[in-house]
Amino acid sequence: MSFEPPREVTDPKAMRALAHPIRLALIEALADHPALTATEAGELVGESPANTSFHLRQLAKYGFVEEAEGGTGRRRPWKLKHLGTRISDVHDDLETVRAAREVERVMLDRYFARAQRALLESAALPPDWRDAQTISQTRLYLSAEELTQLGKDLRDLVMERYADRRTERPPGTERVELLTLGYRQP
Repeated sequence: MSFEPPREVTDPKAMRALAHPIRLALIEALADHPALTATEAGELVGESPANTSFHLRQLAKYGFVEEAEGGTGRRRPWKLKHLGTRISDVHDDLETVRAAREVERVMLDRYFARAQRALLESAALPPDWRDAQTISQTRLYLSAEELTQLGKDLRDLVMERYADRRTERPPGTERVELLTLGYRQP
């Protein structure tokens, strides 16, 4: 499965289009499948085919998804256009800053809720998976440049070792999610 490089989103309209929980769920579902119809995607995210189709068209309008080959009419499959999106709230335009912060808020809410649920329900996991889970917290004194480089180094390490695992599932593996946060403490 080939993808364009991660997309840097700077258009506030595209950011606002992305700042919707159903659309984020659809993007995540498409990241796990080469292509999905609105019906298939709707089943995965718990939405009707009509509602899913609307949200997929909105995502396509702003360049996040595109039609995949092999379908017609209601059996039209969709696929991700980019595997990965970068959004920054560092802009001169206040509208873009607000849109970026809103999509970041929706994404963080989604990530943290999923992480909390998984960690609280981990008692039901086999011992090897309970032991494999990791929560790590470190406080350091870093410059902005050092924090930027550390984030890049961590992304590079994960991609160097496991880039193909974003879409391919070797036997014996399970879906895991890594959240890396680096921020200046208030």
